[in-house]
Amino acid sequence: MVRSGSCNARGIREAVCAAYSAASNDPRGKHAFPVGKEFAESLGYPGDLLSELPAASVEAFSGVSNVSVIAEIPVGVRVLDLGCGAGLDCLIAAKRTGPRGRAVGVDFSASMLERAHRAASAAGLNNVIFCRAAAEALPISNGSIDVALVNGIFNLNPSRTAIFRELARVVRSQGRVYAAELILREPLAPETRSGEANWFA
Repeated sequence: MVRSGSCNARGIREAVCAAYSAASNDPRGKHAFPVGKEFAESLGYPGDLLSELPAASVEAFSGVSNVSVIAEIPVGVRVLDLGCGAGLDCLIAAKRTGPRGRAVGVDFSASMLERAHRAASAAGLNNVIFCRAAAEALPISNGSIDVALVNGIFNLNPSRTAIFRELARVVRSQGRVYAAELILREPLAPETRSGEANWFA
């Protein structure tokens, strides 16, 4: 788990981006967090749904919940997938909202976004777009989003207040935000709290 006192914000961003880009470049490699289809199934993504999606998004998936499956996503709405990674949740959202709706995926890893673009093309989805941006500075118009999905990015970004502010700005009045995150049951020991190894724990 990231703590703002353990490192400067830029250092945290670079380290987290490098870690997730590495997972994109080599999903079957050793990483500090789980990656891939088997992990997605353990979080509740149906196996048959994952089998229908392009491997480019499934094999590099890393999140903390099956947020795009449990969220209420009506047909025709505009969905934001914040921290979209390889695009798994964004593709599911695009399918659920249908051709009259739109799904927008935002991430800061160019490598993950390359996978997401490839997966959307392979899936033949024309109602999904991806862009590279920081979660705390979204290139999205005020009140233009109906449903926002956030699958495990708050622990990895010290600018949490800014992220919540941006979500409040881009999600329309009466819109919905579905966010999933890991939380601690008790405080970490000081020696554990200060290390980079627990950023993804």
